[in-house]
Amino acid sequence: MISYEPLFRTMKEKNITTYKLFKAGFSSSIYYSMKNGNSVSTNTIDNLCRILECKVSDVMEYVEDK
Repeated sequence: MISYEPLFRTMKEKNITTYKLFKAGFSSSIYYSMKNGNSVSTNTIDNLCRILECKVSDVMEYVEDK
């Protein structure tokens, strides 16, 4: 399954709050959807990487189901 835990770590490391993310044009509904583990489009991942100036691996990772 895909985990977005790296996104939350990256945001913390870069001192990016959800407020700053939303002000940069990222959708709050998509953010909360990701927070709940729902899938998102590659366009969304691209947008996050642009805003956070990071790699895809800084936003998401694959973890095996338990």
